[in-house]
Amino acid sequence: MTDIAAVSKQIEPEVLSLGYELVRVAMIGGASDPTLQVMAERPDTRQLDLADCEAISRRLSDWLDANDPIEGSYRLEVSSPGIDRPLTRLKDYADWAGYDARISLREPRGDRKQYSGTLQGLDRDTVRLRGKDGQDYELPFDDISSAKLLLTDKLIAATAPLSTEGADKIIQTVEE
Repeated sequence: MTDIAAVSKQIEPEVLSLGYELVRVAMIGGASDPTLQVMAERPDTRQLDLADCEAISRRLSDWLDANDPIEGSYRLEVSSPGIDRPLTRLKDYADWAGYDARISLREPRGDRKQYSGTLQGLDRDTVRLRGKDGQDYELPFDDISSAKLLLTDKLIAATAPLSTEGADKIIQTVEE
């Protein structure tokens, strides 16, 4: 089984060298059709266009061919995080304070594992969220299994004139 965290750390310098930030690396799909999904963004716009995806895809394809960190065949998919993006880095919670998000925890806190509401920013390594129930929640970043922004009119307006059609992506098949 491939250590995706290790692959992420290995490819991040390649993405950074092109002037982009790495948002997420994941292996998706089943064993018969795996895809290495790489999400990246321009620091100034938080999006990518097709030319950006192509540049990253070419660089990573060359690096993956040379270093071969993943066993077997897989596809490489390079995409933007899109408007209703995943929140994967601590800084994302500060950057997107004031916007609605859905957060899932690794383990339940009391009887809850899911939280939705408005991001209130950070207190060190703790994400602050005002829930839809009006209560304030403090969720340790390390306890979060997944989180994403929720598509709202406010978010669409804030990201204009960026595309609301979702992520552009390049998919490439890598054979061994």
